[in-house]
Amino acid sequence: MRASFLLLLLTFLVSVCDVQGDTDFRICAFNLHHFGDSKSKKTNVMHTLVRIIARCDVCLLQEVRDSQGKAVPELLSRLNSYDPEHDYASVSSERLGRTASYQEQYVFVYRTDTVTLSGQYQYPDDLPGDVDAFAREPFVVRFKAPSTDIREFVLIPQHTTPTNTTKELDALYDVLEHVKAMWQTENVMLLGDFNADCGYLAKKNRKNVRLLTQRELYWLIPEKADTTVRSTTSCTYDRIVVHGERFARAIVPSSAKPFNFQLQYRLTEEQALEVSDHYPVEVLLRDIGHKAFSAATYKFLSLCLYVLGHLVFQRLMC
Repeated sequence: MRASFLLLLLTFLVSVCDVQGDTDFRICAFNLHHFGDSKSKKTNVMHTLVRIIARCDVCLLQEVRDSQGKAVPELLSRLNSYDPEHDYASVSSERLGRTASYQEQYVFVYRTDTVTLSGQYQYPDDLPGDVDAFAREPFVVRFKAPSTDIREFVLIPQHTTPTNTTKELDALYDVLEHVKAMWQTENVMLLGDFNADCGYLAKKNRKNVRLLTQRELYWLIPEKADTTVRSTTSCTYDRIVVHGERFARAIVPSSAKPFNFQLQYRLTEEQALEVSDHYPVEVLLRDIGHKAFSAATYKFLSLCLYVLGHLVFQRLMC
């Protein structure tokens, strides 16, 4: 009977662990590679995009070139049809770029039932001393996520220009300091296609990038992770960086990684490249209950060990 009781306790503990694993909050960043009207008309591509984005509570989309303003609404419509358990909305930057012929938008797609947009800010290109550092200035957003351990956080996106990666990454530190002072917050995440590897960010230049040298910043995507789809490349272009020890503690360990949708959805390389030439990167935030859960886990384990020890003792005495 005692053995049955122990088995019940262990079964319950495993079930609680499974539930806890499902409640983590996922933030993603995905370079969609020229996402616009043409790509939005490809049913197979849109289906894959929807499956990828529906995994995320908040997803930053880059290289959105939706000049007619139809592709993003179509994506949202498909998302809400595909995943009716959540309601998806989006917030977008203005069209950004130094030339009229090539412009992009930053778009954040988010679940309105798990997060609330509490602020947005388009970083200007004419601050004193800035000297137009970015081709695509960050579109900064602030979210409240009451179910997470961090509760509220700011996201600073950046898709760097490959030929100007070192300068733009260094200038992101100025954006970070500006936003921290403006919104009086330390909980900031920087994310996107930083082009932060291979030929675009030479090792000799890394010492000149404050985003890399400042101790309060934590680079989460492993350096050897390949965020590119093509089999001929292996570069960690896409990154997630958090500011401050508190935010770092709110991250689920080892959760920051690329999502290999080609492997996950059994696509050929050609099919995957129709979607994008980048894999999305993602990270999980701890649920608000993780500390209490840890305490409960400890108590249950202690009880299980006590009962097990008692059973062993009785057996030895027989």
